[in-house]
Amino acid sequence: MSRITWQGLETASTETCEIHFSGHSMVANGDIDTPDGRLAYRVETDAGGLFRLADLAIGGRTLSLSFSDGRWLVNGEHRGDLDGATEIDISATPLTNTLPIRRLDLPIGQSADIDTAWIAVPALTVVRDPQRYTRVGERQWRYESRDSDFRALLTVDDDGLVLDYPGLFRSIS
Repeated sequence: MSRITWQGLETASTETCEIHFSGHSMVANGDIDTPDGRLAYRVETDAGGLFRLADLAIGGRTLSLSFSDGRWLVNGEHRGDLDGATEIDISATPLTNTLPIRRLDLPIGQSADIDTAWIAVPALTVVRDPQRYTRVGERQWRYESRDSDFRALLTVDDDGLVLDYPGLFRSIS
């Protein structure tokens, strides 16, 4: 088990997350104290590291996402607009950057385009979001939004957990 604490730099949040790794699979449970309240989440991947399930709760609102056989369910309802996406991206945490970093395991200098189910916090709304990950060093990855000018150079540990996400998050333990 790994435990990490992140400080949100843009949103003045503090997050504590426990992650259980088994091969490529991962189960993470986190709590984020945000200005909008406490977000609790659970994220699971399958044996290949592909996103499988997430449950989130904040301020009396809940959200459940699952992905199986190329189909996305949001609160039990099929969301065809998300089909083809392979990951989730929760706006309030750098944990979800770990999923594609671990699953892709790219050689240095290689890039991959992915689509995510992006979750806005605190609204818990979900939209499709195109992204690109490029491995630029042993512990550095460039994240790019494919539909905006946003990009960031992420520093990660040996498990792919984000240690530094400039301007947004940094590990404090």
